[in-house]
Amino acid sequence: MTAATEGEALVESSAAPGVRPIESRSVADQVMLELRRSILGGALEPGREFSLRELAEMLQVSIIPVREALRSLENQGLVQMRPGRSATVAPLDLGELQSIYRLRRRLEPEIGQRSCRLISDGELDRLDKRAVEFGAEQLTMNQIYEGHHEFHLALLAPAATSWDLRILSTLWRASERYIRIGWGKLDPDPNEHRRREAHHLELVAAFRQRDPEAAASAVDRHLSRNEATALLALDGPGAAVG
Repeated sequence: MTAATEGEALVESSAAPGVRPIESRSVADQVMLELRRSILGGALEPGREFSLRELAEMLQVSIIPVREALRSLENQGLVQMRPGRSATVAPLDLGELQSIYRLRRRLEPEIGQRSCRLISDGELDRLDKRAVEFGAEQLTMNQIYEGHHEFHLALLAPAATSWDLRILSTLWRASERYIRIGWGKLDPDPNEHRRREAHHLELVAAFRQRDPEAAASAVDRHLSRNEATALLALDGPGAAVG
């Protein structure tokens, strides 16, 4: 028996009965990810209405996976399904944005108070390096946002429960469109990259003090800056006040 065959046999024998390995994403999942990328990137702008047939033709798939994908995106708050065979990209909404940040301010500073005493020096050193990377002008918007999400998760994770993380993940996803659009408007300014780096280095420095109040204040200031950036997304088409 070759090493490859032995490895395959090991995987086969260790798999739970009746549970099959995942070979590839379903068409519906692929459609959902592509539409999500297009919505977050602005290719499908807020308020745009489209038919399921139109989307199916654009993506070169049948209507069935498009419908499944849109239901998933509706649960994420990114689209609104219409009676019949159409959907609309959810408009940007001031009330929604304010609600998201009101909830984040209740959770994140309090978790930060506890996390600053638990997070290791080694992890703070790693996050220092990550913060410096936010100043790199060559990073794409996707790279910036993925790194931003990972940075904040790592900073709060030592004190966060599984429920904290579920709620935070929902709030972060809900604010993602606003932040991406806001950052996109600021990105042409080279100084914005340096500001982004400095703001995240400030967070790490506050956590290094091991002072709960200093950590909470730093998180609250960071959220205020983020909200100001997110508000820039409402200055354009597809925005609603309410």
